[in-house]
Amino acid sequence: MTTVGQALVAGLRARGVEVVFGIPGVHTIELYRGLAGGGIRHVTPRHEQGAAFMADGYARVSGKPGVAFVITGPGLTNALTAMAQARADSVPILVISGVNRRDSLGKGLGLLHELPDQAAMVRALCPSFQVDRPEVLDSVLTRAFAALTAGRPGPVHIGVPTDVMPLPCPPPAAPAPVEQPKLPDLSAAVQRLARAQRPVILAGGGVRRAEAALRALAERLDAPVVQTVNARGLMHGHALSVPASPSLNAVRALIAASDQVLTLGTELGPTDYDMYARGGLPDLSGMIRIDLCAAQLARHPTALTLHAEAGNAVSALLPLLGTKTADGAARAAATRTAARAELSPAMRDQLAMIEAMRKGVPGAILVGDSTQPVYAGNLYYDHDRAGGWFNAATGYGALGFAPGAAVGAALASPGTPVICLVGDGGLQFSPGELRTALDEKLPVTFVVWNNAGFQEIADAMADAGTEVIGCTPSPLNLRPFAEACDLPFALVPADPDALYQALSARPQGPNLIEIRVG
Repeated sequence: MTTVGQALVAGLRARGVEVVFGIPGVHTIELYRGLAGGGIRHVTPRHEQGAAFMADGYARVSGKPGVAFVITGPGLTNALTAMAQARADSVPILVISGVNRRDSLGKGLGLLHELPDQAAMVRALCPSFQVDRPEVLDSVLTRAFAALTAGRPGPVHIGVPTDVMPLPCPPPAAPAPVEQPKLPDLSAAVQRLARAQRPVILAGGGVRRAEAALRALAERLDAPVVQTVNARGLMHGHALSVPASPSLNAVRALIAASDQVLTLGTELGPTDYDMYARGGLPDLSGMIRIDLCAAQLARHPTALTLHAEAGNAVSALLPLLGTKTADGAARAAATRTAARAELSPAMRDQLAMIEAMRKGVPGAILVGDSTQPVYAGNLYYDHDRAGGWFNAATGYGALGFAPGAAVGAALASPGTPVICLVGDGGLQFSPGELRTALDEKLPVTFVVWNNAGFQEIADAMADAGTEVIGCTPSPLNLRPFAEACDLPFALVPADPDALYQALSARPQGPNLIEIRVG
């Protein structure tokens, strides 16, 4: 007979979990008893927020849920920011925490790490399940993984009271496969697409694992493909690719001139479609919209909505469609040229630095924080790896995301080089996670855009006619900081050639490159 803690870990392993990110504490010792010899690798971050960010990066790259172990109270509240980021970007992460003994809950007895109602706090953000007795463990795991893998993914929480963790518990049953929604009738979509003379595809993160099918569909329809931030890297260099934000006028003009818009796995959120909050998005009421989330489909009434996993729907559409000519390559090329020209000179300079990273480390996973060159890249950038460009400057917009997420990404794809692009301000939110990269011997290059402050916010305050206050926190002295982290260090100016040379000469393991701006 095993304990609940051991059985829970065995249940995770049976569901394909290979890595757990966590900081142990007195409230989770029984979970760690289960990890010993349980076949799951444990990675120690330096902060619980970092643990959940690591789970996020791991999930985005692996396609499987990322898992974090945290203690009750501060461990869970520290993780909530990362859980909110995962919710905004539809990333499946499972946060498993302790909670105080059952007979104390809600009574305000002053126990260590006590919260008034931990489960209620988390349920305001995401599904939360509690293992309040051993016999419910299997059903809790089943419901949690259904929430993670069926429908729109996002964060899920499981709480286990400290007096339940050590109780005897039989080994978990073999998990049943999670059913995916059946494909709807596609005939109406086929008819509308067959009539279209100037189709356009809007591709979101929901098709990031269906590049081949998306490419084939675009070529069949001769349709330009506009990629949101979480779809970047799809169709790199393809004549039909438009790796630019629908917030840009050129992209909006392409959409407005279309006679049929097909949207795939995108929530149509403002950080992709109206980054500057100025309105003016073309009328999309006539679009065909395919999405895994029924609630999302209901939020934007449209001519035709199809509740389906976007990649599966695209694959099913292909044999039903004939090949057409719609001047797609010319429309896409004109849009790419005009969209890039809309960037300010400063943004074009920042984009050149990102393109130097792509050139210096081909096929890398590029994980971004909320920092100036990332904002520029989110407006226009064509990455060379499907699913290889993601960052926190969308949706929730959490600073300090990138160092932890880069660690998770590197663990999800062993041997693949990872670039973590973070500002000097964002780095100070989570500097300790660089040591985790060293502990795990990961090929992560931390590139710090050092403009000595929160320059993006300072510019916004100045543009609004507000006195700039609070935007100049002193940056870390990065050379001794890198030495304290035992990381090789290089300092370069904001020059693409210098950055390319530094990246080409980087060592195999984790290292730090500072870009000194201004």
